[in-house]
Amino acid sequence: MRLIADSGSTKTDWLLTEGSVISAWKTQGINPCHQQPATIRHILQTELLPFLKGKMTPELRLSFYGSGCTAGLVPGMTALLADVFHLPDGQIEVAGDLLAAARAVCGHEEGIACILGTGANSCVYDGQNIVNNTPPLGYILGDEGSGAVLGKRFLNGIFKGSLPPFVRDLYLKETEQSYEDIIHRVYSEPLANRYLASVALFIGRHQDEKCLQQLVKDNFSDFIRRNIQPYEQRLPIGFVGSIAHAFAPLLIEVCHESGYEVSRIEKRPIEGLLQRYYVDGR
Repeated sequence: MRLIADSGSTKTDWLLTEGSVISAWKTQGINPCHQQPATIRHILQTELLPFLKGKMTPELRLSFYGSGCTAGLVPGMTALLADVFHLPDGQIEVAGDLLAAARAVCGHEEGIACILGTGANSCVYDGQNIVNNTPPLGYILGDEGSGAVLGKRFLNGIFKGSLPPFVRDLYLKETEQSYEDIIHRVYSEPLANRYLASVALFIGRHQDEKCLQQLVKDNFSDFIRRNIQPYEQRLPIGFVGSIAHAFAPLLIEVCHESGYEVSRIEKRPIEGLLQRYYVDGR
């Protein structure tokens, strides 16, 4: 029996499996970079454990993948989970969301795995672990291909003129925003990266416009050039994340133009983890 968690800052998906899914739940997000241990413990005890009552066995193995699970925070998170679930450390694995993505799209095969959501990341994966990683650097210094950078490109384009005026006018009308509103949201309110990434919803609704298609393709091309080509390996490449999923045909086109074969694209990694990595009890 295995309990798998895929956790972001907003929500956590949980699957209890024994060959197939027994139960599935959602709790609020768990991120050890931003939450104190007491907060994480409270979330687990109030939002998850009541549903697991009577369903767990002493042999349960827990795999927790989460944003914010950096190498320095893994030991503390492992100890916390061991205490909450009354399991020995040896039955618990804590890892970052990039390893979840790699195992979800590659399974036990080597390949290149990428996250394209609000942010972006990538790695070379040997079938078990990450062996190379281009630093993503975040949406200010990097994160090419991400929703946040796509939003930056779009807003720059509508106000500096590289996108047609009708696109600017349509965006401002649909979102009921002004230039001043946008500047305030980006520079004076928290979580500017999430706000910028929300622009992708508008682009998705109007992606039949050639100029917006090209904007998305240019964003993906920068991702390939700056993050994937430095690996100097032509392995199959897989993606997880909302941006990869929303613009999948354009992403596949860009990858093919760059000489990469796309293995799969998934919105969330948790189902792929079960189907391709945790198979036959492995």
